[in-house]
Amino acid sequence: MKEKYLSLVRKSYRMLKHRRLRDRPWWRAMTKPLFDRALWIPCRDTVAAGLAIGCFFSMLVVLPLQSLFASVVAMRFRVNVPFAILACFISNIFTSPPIGLVQVAMGDWMRKNLGIKVPGFEGLQFNFLGVDVNVVSFFLGMIVSGVLLALLAFPVVHLFSVIMPHHLPVLKRRPKPAEKIN
Repeated sequence: MKEKYLSLVRKSYRMLKHRRLRDRPWWRAMTKPLFDRALWIPCRDTVAAGLAIGCFFSMLVVLPLQSLFASVVAMRFRVNVPFAILACFISNIFTSPPIGLVQVAMGDWMRKNLGIKVPGFEGLQFNFLGVDVNVVSFFLGMIVSGVLLALLAFPVVHLFSVIMPHHLPVLKRRPKPAEKIN
């Protein structure tokens, strides 16, 4: 498993540092934060946070280019970028329709049982796979399912790390260059 991960990381690294792209100033400015090796080394805490970010964005089924947004947020929070990107593939062309229907059902249930009202948007409806869907129910279910799946990612990764510590070690944080003491 570790070899496959490292192979994926090396291929991605080479692709991002392609000779046609690396000399362009706009590409260099955009990808400079990506080349921080700490964002690519798998350890328990960074993988858990990266997976949580990716799971949240994977549940936003109406958002195109989910992996791009997940990678930017992962870079911002300095967590594992590959796991954030890979988690976005939970929702794909085959899983998006069932996920969307479950999100609509969850949003309807929350609106009815919790009494959530959004004035001005209550009457907006659209047709999704032959089902009339309320916009508020869809977005409410989408956000709540994203948050729940992101919160579920932390205990799953930590449990995996406890069961198989050699696959996902706990690494001590390295000091940033500004924090080094002479």
